[in-house]
Amino acid sequence: MNVVLFCDTYPPEINGVATSIFYLHQTLVEHGHKCLVVTTNPYTDSLLREGDIIRLPGLKLKKLYGYRIAGIFNRGAFEMIKEFGPDVIHINHDGPVGQFGGISAKRLAVPTVYTYHTMYEDYSYYFTKGLFDRAVRHIVQAYTRYKSNVTSEFIAPSQKTKDYLRSIGVDSYINVIPTGIDFSRFNREKEKPEETQKLRHSLGIADDEFVLLSLGRVAKEKSLDVVLSGFASYLKREDAKPIRLVIVGTGPEIDIYVQMAKDLGVYEKTVFVGAVPPDQTYKYYWLGDCFVSASLTETQGLTFMESMAASVPVLARYDDNLAGTISDRKTGFFFYDESDFGNVLSEIVNMDESRRKEIIAEALEAIDKYSLENFFKNVMEVYQRAVTKSW
Repeated sequence: MNVVLFCDTYPPEINGVATSIFYLHQTLVEHGHKCLVVTTNPYTDSLLREGDIIRLPGLKLKKLYGYRIAGIFNRGAFEMIKEFGPDVIHINHDGPVGQFGGISAKRLAVPTVYTYHTMYEDYSYYFTKGLFDRAVRHIVQAYTRYKSNVTSEFIAPSQKTKDYLRSIGVDSYINVIPTGIDFSRFNREKEKPEETQKLRHSLGIADDEFVLLSLGRVAKEKSLDVVLSGFASYLKREDAKPIRLVIVGTGPEIDIYVQMAKDLGVYEKTVFVGAVPPDQTYKYYWLGDCFVSASLTETQGLTFMESMAASVPVLARYDDNLAGTISDRKTGFFFYDESDFGNVLSEIVNMDESRRKEIIAEALEAIDKYSLENFFKNVMEVYQRAVTKSW
């Protein structure tokens, strides 16, 4: 089958959607299918073809992670797509590249599959700044309902996302397909302890310090303020152990959180690493003794699963979206707010080795259903149905 994936973000950009499309492209090719990815060009201001990747020129959005925004149509790219001869077009965004996907599908009379990766309402503040926010949310909901009615097949990455879509009036059939992940590169058996130790020392972390790891975009929706406040509360405990919070990633709120760490008195116990290439993140997971996140905007939580694959216990703020993956005190740990953060973190820090190994073993078993092989099989069933509908 010939598949074209349209997405407004793709590696080297670092985010869950980019990672998801990367894995989908990878598994389609590995199973013998032909696949093109149409995305933005972070390198130059011109149309670029890199093997299976078609990169469109566009403007840089300095206030939105530095992402690029392309036009909704590119003649040169369309000719490449036409020559490729797609059987199905898979749209993964609603930005200009996603719109280009819709236009291309209509012109070529090709069925479309659409994945609702992002809870757009959670990001409306980037554009509204609090003004007319309710009106914008209604517009987003109406657009989502429209999109569900004009695509051949509709995919949600989690049950929570499906429930949300139903709540705003989407009544078309929704396929729930969690994104598959290549867990092999996070396998702890591949770790070289001396390299992890070298990285640890390069960040100024003492040998006896417990490493609490945060990895991802440093943005408002990730609720890093909750993590910093919870970390501050832990450090005030009489039984607090030597510990360091390591924050890997960057984003529009980085300066705000650096100042917050100073205001809370935890800056000296916090390491802001900055951005790390996607193919290097496994090193930082191996550095961690516990992965932490307070985000409630994940549609699936890829970083949680990557952490579990790296044999690192997860401390997450409770969210229905994670309930299918994280079972409290069995495959990971939940906290609810800053008030109980310190208590749960203390429990993790003081776990004996046998208990830690038990948690890790259960976590590794829990993420098996998110393998690339299962992902591939589920997506191919959807593609086949989309193609059949167009006969």
